[in-house]
Amino acid sequence: MSNLNTKLMQALVAKRSVEDVFRQELEDAINQLLKAELSSFLGYEKHSSNGWGSGNSRNGFYPREFHTEYGLLQLQIPRDRNGLFQQQTVPERKRQDDALETTIIQLYQHGVTTRQISDLVEQMYGQYYTPQTVSNIASAVETQVAEFHSRKVSGRYAVIYCDATYLNLRRDSVAKEALHVILGITPDGHKEVLEYSVYPTESASNYEDLFHKLQARGLEDVLLFVTDGLSGIREKLLELFPKAKHQYCYVHLARTISRLVRPKFRKEILADFKLVYRAEDAKSAMENLGRFLDKWASKYPKLANMFASQEGLFEFYRFPSSIHRSVYTSNLIENNNKGLKHHAKLKEQFPNEASLERFVCTYYSDYNRKQSARVHLGFNAAESDLLSMFDDPDR
Repeated sequence: MSNLNTKLMQALVAKRSVEDVFRQELEDAINQLLKAELSSFLGYEKHSSNGWGSGNSRNGFYPREFHTEYGLLQLQIPRDRNGLFQQQTVPERKRQDDALETTIIQLYQHGVTTRQISDLVEQMYGQYYTPQTVSNIASAVETQVAEFHSRKVSGRYAVIYCDATYLNLRRDSVAKEALHVILGITPDGHKEVLEYSVYPTESASNYEDLFHKLQARGLEDVLLFVTDGLSGIREKLLELFPKAKHQYCYVHLARTISRLVRPKFRKEILADFKLVYRAEDAKSAMENLGRFLDKWASKYPKLANMFASQEGLFEFYRFPSSIHRSVYTSNLIENNNKGLKHHAKLKEQFPNEASLERFVCTYYSDYNRKQSARVHLGFNAAESDLLSMFDDPDR
């Protein structure tokens, strides 16, 4: 940013409006932030050779006017060639800024520290807020985090997914820590993130702790859990919910198979394995698995060991066919967590756990709000059957 004090002095000497100086500085700063945001999204700076063959590139900009207390800003919103970039610097569908206090809260929600916010406000608005004042203004965010972790949840969920994603967190030194996330779908098809928490490493015991908290918040019954192959997680979940079923993610199983076989056979082996979870029913799936092992296990004995137990392989066939593709993998929660990590890339690291909490809470609160009016694919047709499954004494 240019020397603001020098420009202010020049404006005063020339008897020009000081607000016009602030307006120009703010306009320049936001346009620079937009360019930096696109560079972060693409993964390379403008004119960098890293962008050659990347599959996406810059594609000019479109103009946008934005009203602030210092006047009208002429912004240049950058675009990418593939049309995937969605900037976060300027609020969508708004032509006028919020109060400064709201801006502070939004920065705080996204994990920016109070001292960083204080410096940014002074640079961008020419107004000094002490870190303590910023903290007092943003105290509403802490209330939002507390409410997220204490709110009541539904008593019944048709499907619950568990997955962890790793984020950089500073505790004296910076290291990746596992953000455990639990996402549920109600029988009528509404998705929501139920709970999240960060731990140094992913473990089944951590999920057990989170589900104890969810039970205290109203969770009573679950039809199906979908997870990756984390050691011990199946046993922990079924111990807490004895009537539930557990399904291992077939995408994770396919990734494991890929690591066990030679690249020259990989495509054919995975095509054969796909016949298992794309079968019409459980009986056909078991037969296809048998044929798969007959064909490949002699070359790769580890495949036979991998499928020595068939627990958790065919549980999704107990459910209506309209939701099969949603419940034989954990792709739903993995894609959600990828979205979180994409937004987190704007921050190289979180300075402390409270900063990470605020960022994650804001992201998943927005996710839950958007999903509250949507029904997940296939659940409209399955709702009646799913409700009857809860009442089935033999399930």
